[in-house]
Amino acid sequence: MNRSGNVVRTLARTAAETLVTGGVVVLLFAVYLVFWSDVQTAAAQVDLRDDFKQQAAAVPATSKAASTAPVRPSTGAGVAVMQIPRLGDDWSWVVVEGVSDEQLARGPGRFPDTALPGQVGNFGVAGHRATHGEPFAHIDRVRKGDKIFVEAVGSTYTYVVDRTEIVAPTAVGVLYPVPDKPNATPRKARITIVTCNPRWGSSERLIVHGRLIETRSGTEA
Repeated sequence: MNRSGNVVRTLARTAAETLVTGGVVVLLFAVYLVFWSDVQTAAAQVDLRDDFKQQAAAVPATSKAASTAPVRPSTGAGVAVMQIPRLGDDWSWVVVEGVSDEQLARGPGRFPDTALPGQVGNFGVAGHRATHGEPFAHIDRVRKGDKIFVEAVGSTYTYVVDRTEIVAPTAVGVLYPVPDKPNATPRKARITIVTCNPRWGSSERLIVHGRLIETRSGTEA
C-alpha cells in the first residue's frame, strides 16, 4: 500500500512540475508578445522615421511643390507618417510597405496593390491592435468626421473619416479602389484602415473609411 502511495505521489509531483513548467513557458511567451514585441517595434519605428526624414530632406524644394508621380517603395521601407489626433496628440506611426507578419511587426503596413497616399484610388493600411506596438489598439474610438493626416515625401494629405464598420475577415472588397464596388472606376482618393476585432481576437475586421479633403506641399515628420 505504501509502495502504491509513493507511486501516486511521484506521478502527482511530476504532473504538477510539468504544469508549472508549462505555465512558466506560456507566461514568458505572453511577456514576449506583450512587452518585448513592443520594444522591437518601437526600435524599428525610430529607424524608419530617421530614414523617412532623410528621404524628405533629399527632395529639392522645387520637386516638393511639383506634381510628380510617386515612386513605389521597396518592401519594408517607410511609405508615410500617419497621425490620427483622435488617438492622442502623440499618436504618430511610420507606415511601411507590405502587410506580411514581418512588415506589420515594424508598424502599420500598406497593402501593396492599393493606391499610394494622395493618389486617386484606395490607400489601404493594416495594423495590429495588440502586440507589436499595438498601433490601432484604440482605433474603435475613431468617429465620422475625424481627420487622418498622412505625410508622404513631398506632400501632406488630410483625410476625413466617412464611416467605420465591422466585417468578416473574408470581406476583401473594402480594399477595392472604390470600396465594395469591384467594377467602379475611382475618381477620388480614399483611405481604408483594416485591423482585427475584437482587440485581442481576430474573428472580425474593424474598418475605417475616409476620403482625401486637402493636399499640402512639404512634410513635417
